[in-house]
Formats: sequence, C-alpha cells, structure tokens
Amino acid sequence: MRYYSTRDTSCALPSAGAILRGIAPDGGLFVPETLPHFSAEEIGRMGDMAYPELAAAVLARWLTDYSRDELLGFCREAYAPERFEGEDTAPLHMLPDGTAVLELFHGPTCAFKDFALQMLPRLLPTAARKCGEEKTVAILVATSGDTGKAALMGFADVPGTCIGVFYPEGGTSDIQRLQMVTQKGGNVAVFAVRGNFDDAQTGVKNIFADSALAKELGEKGVMLSSANSINWGRLAPQIAYYFSAYARLVKNGTIQNGEQVSFCVPTGNFGNILAGYLAKKSGLPVKKLICASNENNVLADFIETGVYDRNRPFARTASPSMDILISSNLERLLFLLSGRDDGLCRTWMDSLRKTGRYDVGPDMLRALHDEGFVGGWANDGQTKEEIARIFRETGYLCDTHTAVAMRVQRLYRERTGDPTLVIVLSTASPFKFAPSILSALGGQESGSEFDMLRQLADLSGLPVPPPLAGLQNEAVRFDAVCGKDEMRAAVCAWLEKGAAR
Repeated sequence: MRYYSTRDTSCALPSAGAILRGIAPDGGLFVPETLPHFSAEEIGRMGDMAYPELAAAVLARWLTDYSRDELLGFCREAYAPERFEGEDTAPLHMLPDGTAVLELFHGPTCAFKDFALQMLPRLLPTAARKCGEEKTVAILVATSGDTGKAALMGFADVPGTCIGVFYPEGGTSDIQRLQMVTQKGGNVAVFAVRGNFDDAQTGVKNIFADSALAKELGEKGVMLSSANSINWGRLAPQIAYYFSAYARLVKNGTIQNGEQVSFCVPTGNFGNILAGYLAKKSGLPVKKLICASNENNVLADFIETGVYDRNRPFARTASPSMDILISSNLERLLFLLSGRDDGLCRTWMDSLRKTGRYDVGPDMLRALHDEGFVGGWANDGQTKEEIARIFRETGYLCDTHTAVAMRVQRLYRERTGDPTLVIVLSTASPFKFAPSILSALGGQESGSEFDMLRQLADLSGLPVPPPLAGLQNEAVRFDAVCGKDEMRAAVCAWLEKGAAR
C-alpha cells in the first residue's frame, strides 16, 4: 500500500517510507491510497484475541511493508503485561448510566500516547532498514504534555536514533514536565519553548521544511523524522484500540455484533479521533464521533460552522494536552472528505498559515456531519464540576481531559435523546493532574506536587501509579529554554554535540 501527501498526490511512498519521513517534503501529511475493510465476522473474532494479537491483525492491513510476524513480534514487545499493568491492556469500565470508559492510561507513562509510542520505536528503525537508510534518524517532537514523555521513553537509547522534545514553558502540568526533564538516555534532549504548543509545533514543522538544514544534516549522516501524530506510524497503532473496545463489548454481550456505538474523544491535535474515523471507514460500526474540546474550542466551532479560525485568545487550562489551536491531523480528514483533492487541502492550509483561518464551505460541512462528527466543549469550571459529579455519583475518578469528554457526551445524549452506547476514551491518569483533581473534589492544593499525589491517593482510595511516584527521586537533567525562533539553532547545537553519533 502506498501513501500520498495531502498537498501533492504525486508524492507517494510505501508505508515504511511514510513512517521514516514522518512528514512530506511539501509539509503535507501521508494518507494511505485505500482504506482496508474488516468484516463483521473478522471483528467478532477479535473478541477472543489478546491485545497484541488484535493490534497486529489491525496493523497488518495498514502497514503492508511489514510482515505479519514482524508486527506480531513488535506488538508483543510493546504491549507486554509488564508495560501495561497486566494482560488487560485497554480495560473498559462501565458506569451506572451505561457509559463505557475505555482506559488508555495503564502504560509506562500513564497516558494514551503509550499505545503508539511503544510501537513507533520498533516501526521506525525497521522502516529505515527496509528503505536502505543508513543515516541516524533524529526525531523531533512538539508536545503539549503527554507525547513528549512517551516518545522520550520509547526512543531512549534506541540504536540509530536520537530524540529532541520541545514543550511549552509553563504549559504542562508539573508532573508532565518532570516526566520529561528527568528522562534517562544518552540520545535524548528536552527543551522548553517560550510560547504555547502551537508555537512549538510550528517551529518543528518549519525545521522539517528547511531544505538547507536537511542538506546540511544529510552531509553529516543525519535525517529528520517525527514522533508526533503527523507521523503515520504514530497514528496507525491507535486504530487498534477502537476495534478492541468494540470487540470486547460484543464478547461480553453488552452489544450485538454489527450494532452501532459512538465514541467521545477529548481532542487537541485531532489524531486520536481521526484514528476512530479510520476505524469506522474500515468497517467498525460507529454512529457518532463526538469531538470534545476545552476552552480552546477551535475544533468544536469548526464542526458546527465549517470555519476553522485560530484567531482567538489562547487559554491555558486544567486539561493542558488539549491546549491547541492548530490541529494538524484535521488536514488528513479534509483530504479524505474532499475526495483526496490535494489542491483544496493546499489552499486551506495556505490560508491557515497566512490568515489563521479557512472556510471549507457548505458541501464539506455537510460531509463532515454525514460522517457522524459532533462537537462540544467545556471550560475549567464545568470540567471540575464533572469530575466531582462522577466521583460523587459513581466513585469513579477521571482526569481533566476525560472529564471534558464525559460532560460533552452527557450533554449530547441529553440534548438528542440518542440511546446509542457511548464509549469515552480516557486518555490519562488523574494523578498526572493531581492539583486540579484535588481542587475539583474539595481537597486542599497544598505542599509539593508529590504531597498532592499522596493526598489524592488518600481521598480517592486509589494508589499512586508507580511511574509517577518514582519521579520524586529522579534528578532533573534538562533545563534549557529557547524562544520559538531559536528552535532551529537549539537542534543544530544539540546534534553538533554528538547526539546523533
């Protein structure tokens, strides 16, 4: 299967090439030439598979440059029980109101990014070998909080790679920051950026688009790639857990095979919900894809109006991984909905770059709604109210991002009367945001971040996840801060020091 750039369909690569490059030379994102299809019978059989086997079965249809045995081996390593708190890699929790919560935070960094970023460090070096690439792969990442640590942990000391992560200074939780700046490994680096996530993401994209830098690095035996969800190798593994959730519900008798469900996804860069859309287009019976935003509600507005407008105040919220105004993966959806019209995508993205907005028009808006997309958002006050309500009524504790989704889907169901079962994707451990969760539950935000972890454990009756508790004893290794216009220089200085050798 070949992959085409959203901005120039004459640019085509096999799946291994798309994963190795990360982003197309024209700045576009790679999309597969066709979407595979899974029959109802195939989906039904997934209920009897362990998660690694299910994930390999799904990925084999998208990543055709890799053998089934290769993918199965990667998945068994990536999703081993010791990495994901046991055999139940992606557990479902049913709430009394019938909502299903898909818990995606039981991996080594306590966030859903682990599902992709335990796989990508296996996919990418293999892609380099398949493509005959002998250069060191320097991976650059912009993060709003969770991707950074997951990518650092996944690529730490992986031969033939090095990884540099940029995060917005003051734009993550303290726990998220500590997870990154204490990361061990001889091939890793972490930089704070003066600005927000969009500044960091734009800076990384500009570095990828710098042909002079690519030439300079190439002469030194280095090539650039990405571990953000702009890389297809980051996005593809996320498709699997949509199938897993559905197959689990069929197996336990909650739904009948072929019955539709809806998914509600707390969304920032649009990658997680796009994976759900790709699962739907591959045969999974999905009715609605509910896009849940925080106060940075550019996506919710877009789904309602067809106008994407980032020209608005940027809010730092209690759900920092969603503090994003430029949602990169939306470009892939627009490419598919437009009938793979690279010219239209190029026009919209040029308009976004030059004016900060674009309007897809009534036909595209109708197509978006016909595909089942619904948008909604919640502010911080509403998010904390939802955390408290759920805990009071059910005893279930969710993090700030999941709470946004819980509120959005609840209001959607109340407004529409839609009886379809909704699966909410729970994307992070509540302990990653202990001060906000304590505040929501009426606790005292006092002491250090680790004091608050213990207070939350006492209040909730849940244990602090070991990867977070252990941070207290880790030394800070990275304290560099750069301006958004200094990111290129920071990368060059880091690589010059020998990170890529």
